[in-house]
Amino acid sequence: MGRDEGADAGASGSQIIDDLAATIAARKRDRPAGSYTARLLDEGVDRIGRKIGEEAAEVIIAAKNGRGDELAWEVADLWYHSLVLLAAVDVDPELVWRQLRDRHGGARPAEG
Repeated sequence: MGRDEGADAGASGSQIIDDLAATIAARKRDRPAGSYTARLLDEGVDRIGRKIGEEAAEVIIAAKNGRGDELAWEVADLWYHSLVLLAAVDVDPELVWRQLRDRHGGARPAEG
């Protein structure tokens, strides 16, 4: 995960994701020196996209290795980099949460 983000160990999973998204937004706004997140944002969508591809491949490898701790680590990296990508292109994570809620409820997007 991003080297400069921290989270409350007692927070729920959804709260950690929301906190992380807020931290990423702050890094985007403030661009603090030494911030891994700020550096990724400065490098742009292509670089962030490559990181997502790398992390996705690592998720697959971890799953095939059958080690839950390794898989959890790699999925956390994938989610972090995905949140950075959303921030880079000004997409509010709430749009993703809405998609997940709709899918959970059985709604399907209209085909065009």
